[in-house]
Amino acid sequence: MDSELIGLLIDSFGKILLPGLAMTLPLTAISFALALIIAVAAALVQFANVRVLRQLARFYIWVIRGTPLLVQLYIVFYGLPNVGVTLEPFPAAIIVFSINTGAYAAETVRAALESVPVGQIEAGECVGMSYLQVMRRIVLPQAMRTAFPSLANSVISLMKDTSLAANITVTEMFMATQRIAARTYEHLALYIEVAIVYLLFSTVLTKLQRMGEKRLSAYQSRKE
Repeated sequence: MDSELIGLLIDSFGKILLPGLAMTLPLTAISFALALIIAVAAALVQFANVRVLRQLARFYIWVIRGTPLLVQLYIVFYGLPNVGVTLEPFPAAIIVFSINTGAYAAETVRAALESVPVGQIEAGECVGMSYLQVMRRIVLPQAMRTAFPSLANSVISLMKDTSLAANITVTEMFMATQRIAARTYEHLALYIEVAIVYLLFSTVLTKLQRMGEKRLSAYQSRKE
């Protein structure tokens, strides 16, 4: 590796990392927060077995899980203007990532809700709790602890998927790399560099996931 290429990689590292911190991570955090709201709502509707709402939730999950994320991005950003709905790139990306991740996370949360013993729900009802109180005080806390590892994996996957936002002109770190590569023609080295940055972000998120799991395990042990 010659000195000129090394100099390029050193110079480009900051230009790649900065959009990662300023765009990729905020896009991941906001999208996942909204996705979690969607997931819990869709899971609770299915868990409560309200027929019409349950069918709507199942339809939403079926459509989103059955179509590619990239196609969903194109429909929202490039397709909706044909019917008079125009969105800026960043909000469009948030909407699509939230809806997409929410569909997958909804199944995770639903399975976690169903893992809570029925006897605990019945016990809550016996002491006079309403359905919402049982959900809030008994079911959801246990379900979210069960779902935590899978949901944490969803965050990591979402962070990597944000690279697709470059296709709708969101200036996250993959697009920043594309622009540098188009100017310098050092595609291999630069794409390896951005892959390393994604790996660093994923490693940090994985460490946070393990810390969270240890805290939850310690909390559960204290309760027992």
